[in-house]
Amino acid sequence: MSLFVYYKAMRTDKFLIFSLVYYPDFVGGAELAIHEITKRIVNQDMVFHMVTLQGNQPEKIDTIHGVTVHRVGWKTKNQIFFKIQKIIFPFLAFYKAKQLHKEHHYTHAWSMMANQAGFAGLFFKLSFPQTRFVLTLQEGDPIPSIKRKVFFVYPLFRMIFKRADIVTAISSYLKKFGESMGAKKVLLLPNGVDLSLFSNEISEESKKILRTKLHITEHQKVLITTSRLVKKNGLEFVIKALANLPHPVVFVVLGIGPLKQELQNLAQKLGVSHRVRFVGFVDYKDIPAYFSIADVFVRPSLSEGLGNSFLEAMYFGLPTVGTKVGGIPDFLQDGETGFLCDPGSVSSLAQALSRALETKETIEPAKNLVEVQYNWNTISDRFVDICES
Repeated sequence: MSLFVYYKAMRTDKFLIFSLVYYPDFVGGAELAIHEITKRIVNQDMVFHMVTLQGNQPEKIDTIHGVTVHRVGWKTKNQIFFKIQKIIFPFLAFYKAKQLHKEHHYTHAWSMMANQAGFAGLFFKLSFPQTRFVLTLQEGDPIPSIKRKVFFVYPLFRMIFKRADIVTAISSYLKKFGESMGAKKVLLLPNGVDLSLFSNEISEESKKILRTKLHITEHQKVLITTSRLVKKNGLEFVIKALANLPHPVVFVVLGIGPLKQELQNLAQKLGVSHRVRFVGFVDYKDIPAYFSIADVFVRPSLSEGLGNSFLEAMYFGLPTVGTKVGGIPDFLQDGETGFLCDPGSVSSLAQALSRALETKETIEPAKNLVEVQYNWNTISDRFVDICES
């Protein structure tokens, strides 16, 4: 047995994850990535702890699928107090991390996104330089917007990238961002799809019940999205495009967010409110049931780090419409694996939706692409290889 193999056999890698928010308070692409990766490798001589905000959770310490979660801050439902806690999270998290490190002696610090979690990881790296600092780029906001938000600490922000031992990015778009910020080397490691969940068969009776619940007749075509109701996801353009689509087309929106009332008002103003269904929050495991009654998935994003929801819809077998922004062109090739439109253009979106409603030729190529390149099992194995290399 070589010395290296012997060393690995005797060693347990201990990861301390910095994540601004986490289950069950918030589940986005970044939180999903942590969850899907850790649950697959937590028993492979790897230990995972996490520091995150307490949010609305009653317990300071919790265990979620093998990850020991340490929550900092104070329990609150007040959005103003929560925003204040987000601002000071780097300091709260670093203080907690120092305490935990005395007991657990972490080998890796893993920051999910170069936001407040990135600053916490940087502080930890500067204090404990022997720890390997892993930074994962999952940012969905436009890069110029991110830079504007941190302009007053921009040199420190760049240091997050420069001091990271390992930087992974979920898309080519974010890989270029990491490189431009001075990272030594950025490796592409996309998010994936839970293939078992999105290959579930949904019974015809269940589909009929769901369509009845949403007041959708058997003759109506369904556009669907799973999106936060925020500006960057461009849902207003789908509502506007409905006027250019046949009357039997309805739009089902799964998700919550601050723009709900504004989007409802827009649908009312344009006279299409009877063709839009705001479902609200839907548990992740229930999304395939809603996909089963849909004909096309759409999200006309103004910015996008990658877009897990696109990949899930593609694997489920829905023709998919997206925009030529961020990481979307990594997997969505127009007319091959989906349909692309120009961001912010109602007419371009309406044309792409019409094409998607008329053909299913992109379904099999899209499904094959996701199965090969966006499989969480493969991605988890790759994460282990990167961290151990």
